[in-house]
Amino acid sequence: MKKMNKNSVNTYIFLSPPHMGGEELSFVKEAFDSNYIAPLGPMVDAFEGEFAEYTGIEHCAAVSSGTAAMHLALRILGVGPGDEVIASTLTFIGGVTPILFQGARPVFIDSNYSSWNMDVDLLAEEIEASVKRGKLPRAVVPTDLYGQCADYGRIYSICKKYDIPVIVDAAEALGSRYQKSEVRDQKSSYNSQGSDDLRPQASDLWQHAGVGARASVFSFNGNKIITTSGGGMLASDDKGLIDQARFLSQQARDPAPHYEHSSVGYNYRMSNIIAAIGRGQLKVLDERVEKRREIFNYYKEALSHIPGIEFMPEALYGRSNRWLTVLLITPEKFGADREAVRLKLGANNIESRPVWKPMHQQPVFKGCRIKGGAVSEDLFSRGLCLPSGTAMTNKDLDRIISVILDCARQ
Repeated sequence: MKKMNKNSVNTYIFLSPPHMGGEELSFVKEAFDSNYIAPLGPMVDAFEGEFAEYTGIEHCAAVSSGTAAMHLALRILGVGPGDEVIASTLTFIGGVTPILFQGARPVFIDSNYSSWNMDVDLLAEEIEASVKRGKLPRAVVPTDLYGQCADYGRIYSICKKYDIPVIVDAAEALGSRYQKSEVRDQKSSYNSQGSDDLRPQASDLWQHAGVGARASVFSFNGNKIITTSGGGMLASDDKGLIDQARFLSQQARDPAPHYEHSSVGYNYRMSNIIAAIGRGQLKVLDERVEKRREIFNYYKEALSHIPGIEFMPEALYGRSNRWLTVLLITPEKFGADREAVRLKLGANNIESRPVWKPMHQQPVFKGCRIKGGAVSEDLFSRGLCLPSGTAMTNKDLDRIISVILDCARQ
């Protein structure tokens, strides 16, 4: 890519670039000084412990990616050939392909307009239908889309009835919160206006994303709210599950002075160097969440009054980390469609991206069952993710907003 003047109006604005906090280098230096470079070491242990303390999920295994974490969870829970796993259709493919790795078949559930997450009513219908067919799903995998928690309370309740394990795909939701069911006394379950109500995050009222699931998956990919350059975390209150994940992630090496293997494992363990970066990033996570929410509000204040523009709503039961600011463009009202806006932004050296293409529309999942589908298809056709990097300035945001407004005026 061509290098540009940092102060130029043409400086490239990325969608969600890494943002270092300052302490990462000291942790990396400590790792180098200790000579623990491989996928084992004190930084990995410390990162897992600090992550568990932050999220409130008791046991954690640091691995090479969120996809690896999902794969381990599915395998340990016994998903195999001939099984079905229910999953959100509006998601990133990395949280779904591990179902295929295990020889199982995904069954996709549509979103709702209230949260853009898995439609729990459709989930309930699909599970009841599976009961009648005499074949329960082996697991349910809801996605916390763009940092918004799925409706865990209802999902857990439905799945508990049939002892179906829930694996939360919280890859995009580190730092997000979910209100405990006992304090959810609002008349409405959703805040369709997406206001920035700074609701308290006290532990007696709120839980971190992924709490309460049989297992939860997190990602530290380069574009996430914090990053280790790559990497992921599998978290669970089930110590045995995490112990098994660690065993499998290190090539399933049996206790012996030589290399002895009675089962097939994987090279999935996180390196000590990457974990060192993660420790530094975790220290600034709360700051990053607040900044992402500020960015969302800046866009919303500038654009929400424009006909044909809507923003992703925020559920009253949760507090999103607003990993990405996402809006919907209705071309008949706005004057241009999502793709025209994306191309115009690109022509001005601004990266944006369509909402995830639903999995049931992906060629690789052709023939898989889908419950509903119209909502996620509509969100994909009209949805656009805007630059949300926490190092952006108001000047950067104004430049992005100006290009979007120009599209409306054409």
